[in-house]
Amino acid sequence: MKISKVIMGGLCVITLVIITIYLCNKKEDTILNDYYIKSNHSKVSLYDLNYQKKEFIKRGEMVKNTLETYENNSKEYFKIIYQNKEYLVLKDNLESNKENLIMEKKVYIRTPVSTYLESDDIYIDSMIKKGTKVDVIGYDFIDKNGNVNMYKIKYKDNIRYIYAKYTKLSKKEALKNYDENKTYKIHQARTDTLGGGSASNLDYYPYKKANFKDNVMPKVVKALYINGSCIKDISKYLKIADSSNINSFVVDIKDNMAPSYDSLVMKKYSKTSYKKALNKMDDYKSYIKKIKDKGYYVIGRITVFKDSYFAIDNKEDAIINSKTKKPFIHNGSYWPTAFSRKAWQYNVSLAKEAVTEMGFNEIQFDYVRFPDNTYNLEKDKVIDMGNKYNEDKASAIQNFLFYATDELHKLGVYVSADVFGESAHTYVTGYGQYFPAISNIVDVISAMPYPDHFNTYEYGFSRPVWTVPYKLLKFWGSNYVMKRQKEIPTPAKMRTWIQTYDAIRSPYVVYDTDKIKQQIKGLNDAGLKDGYMTWNAGSSLSKYNSVKKAF
Repeated sequence: MKISKVIMGGLCVITLVIITIYLCNKKEDTILNDYYIKSNHSKVSLYDLNYQKKEFIKRGEMVKNTLETYENNSKEYFKIIYQNKEYLVLKDNLESNKENLIMEKKVYIRTPVSTYLESDDIYIDSMIKKGTKVDVIGYDFIDKNGNVNMYKIKYKDNIRYIYAKYTKLSKKEALKNYDENKTYKIHQARTDTLGGGSASNLDYYPYKKANFKDNVMPKVVKALYINGSCIKDISKYLKIADSSNINSFVVDIKDNMAPSYDSLVMKKYSKTSYKKALNKMDDYKSYIKKIKDKGYYVIGRITVFKDSYFAIDNKEDAIINSKTKKPFIHNGSYWPTAFSRKAWQYNVSLAKEAVTEMGFNEIQFDYVRFPDNTYNLEKDKVIDMGNKYNEDKASAIQNFLFYATDELHKLGVYVSADVFGESAHTYVTGYGQYFPAISNIVDVISAMPYPDHFNTYEYGFSRPVWTVPYKLLKFWGSNYVMKRQKEIPTPAKMRTWIQTYDAIRSPYVVYDTDKIKQQIKGLNDAGLKDGYMTWNAGSSLSKYNSVKKAF
């Protein structure tokens, strides 16, 4: 009996020891708390128990906080568990509330920014200039790399949202220009000579180009252009593509005075466009589906700032005749002013609707410019451009493309912009296009070097340049475009429009298969190998059929 009691007592002691050991081992688990990394930067330093930096952790990452505190050189640390390892992290960099992970109280504008009314909406109402301080009162979310997507800010008593990527933490950093002694210096020398603005006022910071895994852009795009009137004959165009090396189509969403379908966005912003639509939306959608069902890459073209119907419907957003106070007609059209944020919103909203409803792979913005040959009209105050924010023309064009690219990349589609061939010259054009500033932002830049649009003996040629398209495009591409592309850190793909119509100037030249081939070869030999698109305003089936061997 005594032996049994001894044994029982021993068992109790052993059990107690086991429970104690178990509880000791569990102690660490029971006191661990979920915390998050907080900072005013995307990354935070982690230290070992000897206060030596070991690695970085991204803002927003979850860690286990032991609540054990350490102190070294007047700095307080918590011991944490991260990826099953013990580290120290500064006390200020830990936060239990996932909603409070940023430490920024103020930021400075590095690149002129559009201000959004809400973080999840397309509506913008203003812009803030480089170097301006804004107060940070919140944010929308932190991305997988630890970066804030949008700051909620207070500026001039208004609560707005801006993209954080366009800001810096100090005014000194914000006022800096990218690569001051090299990249920026090249553009700084190109001053405002034609009324389009100075290249020194534009932004040249690197912008990573999109690469969407579920939306693969052909390495070399070979595209037929189809306008909104001809899209109903899509089966005939598909036959041409099927019997050649065409792999893509450019299809009008909106051309000046030729809206392709009765868009609900048009109904909201421009009722005239809605009424004048060339196709019913469901019919248009079925045409695009036929293209996509055959595996072709589809690019939706939108003429932006040459839009008579929008200007008529929105007079306050048009270029105005200073004398009559009515929209000014220029070369037969009314023009929305590219300074108008409402015009920006309309075109980007239309683009987003087209992507969502039709499934376009890419949106191409044409007429991303002010009207040409208006320098004297402005100088003499014949017209009013409605420059509310006192912007250069080239700055407004670049800022529009920032906005459009930010919005469309959310939908997983690429953004391209059409520019005049002249924009690749070493000056800012009077209508606001400056090749490097545009190429640095968009995914694809598409110049329009139609041979019969050049001066007769451009670049010192002894013959009318449209009679020798190979020599012309090789010279233009290698001596202008390629040089401009090297002047920026993140150049876009260079996909060029080619003339696919007969020359409209004397000597009149038929642009047959050989002339089309010459253009393509000239571009390739100049190093412009990202593809081409056929420009024929009437989308002539007979012309496309006659030259399809060139593709």
